[in-house]
Amino acid sequence: MAPLKITVIGTGYLGATHAVAMAELGFEVLGLDVVPEKIAMLEAGRAPMYEPGLEDLLARHVAGLPGSSGRLRFTRSWEEVGAFGDVHFVCVNTPQKHGEYACDMSYVDAAFESLAPHLNGPALVVGKSTVPVGSAARLAAKLAELAPAGADVELAWNPEFLREGFAVQDTLHPDRIVIGVRGERGEKLLREVYETPMSEGSPLVVTDFPTAELVKTAANSFLATKISFINAMAEVCEAAGGDVVKLAEAIGHDERIGSKFLRAGIGFGGGCLPKDIRAFMARAGELGADQALTFLREVDSINMRRRGHMVELAREAVGGSFLGKRVAVLGATFKPDSDDVRDSPALNVAGQIHLQGGQVTVYDPKGMDNARRVFPTLGYADSALAAARGAEVVLHLTEWREFRDLDPEELGAVVTDRLLLDGRNALDPARWRAAGWTYRAMGRPQA
Repeated sequence: MAPLKITVIGTGYLGATHAVAMAELGFEVLGLDVVPEKIAMLEAGRAPMYEPGLEDLLARHVAGLPGSSGRLRFTRSWEEVGAFGDVHFVCVNTPQKHGEYACDMSYVDAAFESLAPHLNGPALVVGKSTVPVGSAARLAAKLAELAPAGADVELAWNPEFLREGFAVQDTLHPDRIVIGVRGERGEKLLREVYETPMSEGSPLVVTDFPTAELVKTAANSFLATKISFINAMAEVCEAAGGDVVKLAEAIGHDERIGSKFLRAGIGFGGGCLPKDIRAFMARAGELGADQALTFLREVDSINMRRRGHMVELAREAVGGSFLGKRVAVLGATFKPDSDDVRDSPALNVAGQIHLQGGQVTVYDPKGMDNARRVFPTLGYADSALAAARGAEVVLHLTEWREFRDLDPEELGAVVTDRLLLDGRNALDPARWRAAGWTYRAMGRPQA
């Protein structure tokens, strides 16, 4: 039997990673995007976003590059994709609707409507995008209506669980593989696709469409709840004089709770957690189950409140007003090992301080270009030292290793005041205080 040929529709963060990982697993892969600039970048072996290890794999597999396997190509032709693929992975974006909590399904719908008319023979279409529960059944009906091959075209749902900064690892060695299917053929084909990671021990969970659709949003809602819980405890610790870091350490030793995602700070952001929990609430309301998820409103509220609290701490630290004050912000991305500034708490705090009259200078190891596009009026520097020069307060807002490794004495030599606010509870207070810094962090004693 001939080896499967795979297409990946959408070459953003999810799609580019999935396409190159499928090539790494040995499949012939054809990636499609409607943006010519993305295709040109990928064909040159350059990733459209920063993700550790991604460009190394592109160099290893993109056709036309010296020494590559040639297993990965890119196109803008739906006709070529339809003729090429046995399995078509749909990896397009599902952003939050403007002015609403609900998910914008327009990119997914457009992808299915563009692909289906070119499916003239047996094929499996696999949704990987995060969608509202109930979408798969609707899209299966759309495929049946629009695909010339009719019943020979099946749908499966295979949610992604990628962590930015670890996406290549998470694709090649997933901690679980979830597939929602209606028939044995879809399951058989996906078992073939994921044969290598399954042979290495990745568990496979086979379920129906609705459960598969719910897994990603349920997982993200749980993680968001855990983060907001410890941030709520930080608020209580500040009021009571406790130490949220020690509190998190103590409860984290309980194996039922665990220590991951228990670091208090300025909260979560990015392109997944915020919009996914909001879309989940919106969909639950449409299904008449809105009361089941009302707690997520408080989770979201706590998270957004943390950003404002950091702004208040910084304002208080510089004497009650930002006017004329120089503020250094270390970090622009929503998390380290990424260039993603979507809904970034760090950039949001920087923007709020700037709007209140502060002279803000930002430095981030990988997110500078994206940050400039979102907030062109902020100041930017090419190093942490340059950002801190003349600053009256330094805010540590993204947990890059580069910032943890900073020399407090060296940084102290360029600032006006040795005043540090750690928005991630990731720096060593004793080390910074020993160098003469006033160190403050959310939910911790001041000294």
